[in-house]
Amino acid sequence: MPLKTRLRNGTAPALDLPPPFRAITLREVGDAFAHAQKVAAEEGAGSLVFVGRFDLAEFAVVLEPDDPLRLARKVFYAGMNALFDALLAHAPPEKAITFDWPGTVRIDGGLIGGGRLAWPSGADENAPPEWLVFGAMIRTASMTDEPGLYSLETALDQEGFAEFGAGALVESFARHLMVAIDAWQQDGFPQVAKDYLTRLSPEKGARRDIAENGDLIVQWVASSQVERRALVPALAKPSWYDPHRGGPRR
Repeated sequence: MPLKTRLRNGTAPALDLPPPFRAITLREVGDAFAHAQKVAAEEGAGSLVFVGRFDLAEFAVVLEPDDPLRLARKVFYAGMNALFDALLAHAPPEKAITFDWPGTVRIDGGLIGGGRLAWPSGADENAPPEWLVFGAMIRTASMTDEPGLYSLETALDQEGFAEFGAGALVESFARHLMVAIDAWQQDGFPQVAKDYLTRLSPEKGARRDIAENGDLIVQWVASSQVERRALVPALAKPSWYDPHRGGPRR
């Protein structure tokens, strides 16, 4: 089993989450990703931290893997698949949702947010970590008055996701994450990897796979050259995240 979760009593009334999730809701000035790491050891698996903002769906969930850290990071791909499926379930027809490896989410080419992963500082690579935290941010509403001012960004309201706010996205993500974890337990990681890879933005002449430790393996057909893209440094500095703004890049 890639994950184990503890069922805890009580849920925040603002969110309708399936067991074993328990919502922890922060004010708009909160940082869901940081707070989830802070309380992970105490609150345990299934704790989902949510920041209620008008313009951004910001949330993070605590996980407890059975695998050693060097292998357990692959749960990041299950989280990304759940995020994709949550968006797809409410997307207007013909909307193209894609990933830039590893965690950037785009809709029709516009950057809308992404996913992150954290683990305890100094954790042993060869032992199961005490916790992992998968976090995500998705722009739900544009805060600019001029469409196209920032041509590389987009938001759910600009893409036709009617009546699909932050809370609904988080609820949908939680349900899809349970499905993704169940599929992993039943069929193994290859199915998770297959689903993720089909959602990556295409690279001409490339065949891609995910290594045992989560690295992306790219086989270039024309030259037979193999490229390995390391997951850990990519997670350390997510390309979609602007630390100065505290949100998705423009």
